[in-house]
Amino acid sequence: MPAILTVAGVSKTYDSGTTALSPIDLEIEKGEIFALLGPNGAGKTTLISIICGIVTPSGGTIDVMGHDAIKDFRAARRLVGLVPQELSVDMFETVLATVKFSRRLFGRSGHDAYIEQVLRDLSLWDKRHAKIMELSGGMKRRVLIAKALAHEPDILFLDEPTAGVDVSLRRDMWKLIHRLRTRGVTIILTTHYIEEAEEMADRVGVIDKGKLVLVERKTELMKRLGKREVLVSLREPLRAVPAALANWDVELADEGHSLRHSFVADGDRDGIPALLAKLRELDIDFTDLETHRSSLEDIFVDLVGRKDAA
Repeated sequence: MPAILTVAGVSKTYDSGTTALSPIDLEIEKGEIFALLGPNGAGKTTLISIICGIVTPSGGTIDVMGHDAIKDFRAARRLVGLVPQELSVDMFETVLATVKFSRRLFGRSGHDAYIEQVLRDLSLWDKRHAKIMELSGGMKRRVLIAKALAHEPDILFLDEPTAGVDVSLRRDMWKLIHRLRTRGVTIILTTHYIEEAEEMADRVGVIDKGKLVLVERKTELMKRLGKREVLVSLREPLRAVPAALANWDVELADEGHSLRHSFVADGDRDGIPALLAKLRELDIDFTDLETHRSSLEDIFVDLVGRKDAA
């Protein structure tokens, strides 16, 4: 797929000498959902703010569909929608007026049918004449998304879009994001909720301490770095791991009543059948087993932890 956004060598160092971003290179494919993961203070919001023209970079270039986002800011910004973390609306204005005003800010007028569809998609149409101050926190978050979509952007940035909202509303937003993608909108989101990235993303980027640690397709990342774990319940407890299992990554659990074995998913050796065969060979009886495949959260914690230890 062609790149719709290209970030090349973008960095940010403040006057105080603090480096918020080391030089970052990143290409976003047209029509994909890209999730940027990282702990608090990692640089996620800084990177998005630079791309959207809110923060000035210390170096590097940004190309948005052929437009230099620094030199040709206005043309690039019209192609981008941003849903910020913080609520930034006039609390005394109505929902409909707020969204229409955002559309006019980008030089677009009319097209009431489009605005209506956006509000309906976000379950805001019935609240269109309500003042922002009258809405719940979740509805205010939806208004931010409506504002970002008002001028029909090709790229939508979502900075912690579901922070502080309930699970039901989070699921509704996930559905909306999928619908936007089917309409051709490219989505880039930052999140603390690992399940959001696991649920929606095509590719995942991990940023930590201002450095882009990894960018990879989600399926390939989980295949390459994911681990599986099997917990085998033993008929009789063991006092120690048998010497014949010394070359296996096994340990005793449940006071010797279980054996825990970890192995790389999709690795060269099929871990579970091979282990069970080995146990039979050693006359170790078992009664049950449970398996667990590592999630994207496990991989993320492992990556950041491994980097800290390096």
